[in-house]
Amino acid sequence: MSTMIFVNLPVTDLDRSKAFYEALGWSINPLFTDENAACVVVSDEIYLMVLRRDYFQTFTTKQVADPATTAQALLAISQPSREAVADIAGKALAAGGSQAREPQDYGFMVQHAVQDPDGNVFEFMWMDPKAAEQGPEAYMAEGGQEG
Repeated sequence: MSTMIFVNLPVTDLDRSKAFYEALGWSINPLFTDENAACVVVSDEIYLMVLRRDYFQTFTTKQVADPATTAQALLAISQPSREAVADIAGKALAAGGSQAREPQDYGFMVQHAVQDPDGNVFEFMWMDPKAAEQGPEAYMAEGGQEG
């Protein structure tokens, strides 16, 4: 079995969150979904557990941050192409998300940061495979294009 990641996110409206993530093309695993939480399947290795805030609180003794006002994590999720970055960011905005910051184009990499309706930030990104293999500086030194 490969390593999987389960990112737990506090949300205020579970149904709204499920609809938002399904609009991105992700699915809900009903076996791990109830009135307190939903399991969002991003890929075979990446899952989001969206938890009602009061239920999320039962998993920690710390104060639960409000993602609308506090950044605790920025979740970067790669996409297969520049076009796919624009596509999923567009879906997120159309589904009730908002732009977290201006899209970035570094030539060898593009990023589009959006936030879900609760304020959790996702940075959809693509990097030229050659730049990922060599590192951005070596790629640029060999004549890679910067935006």
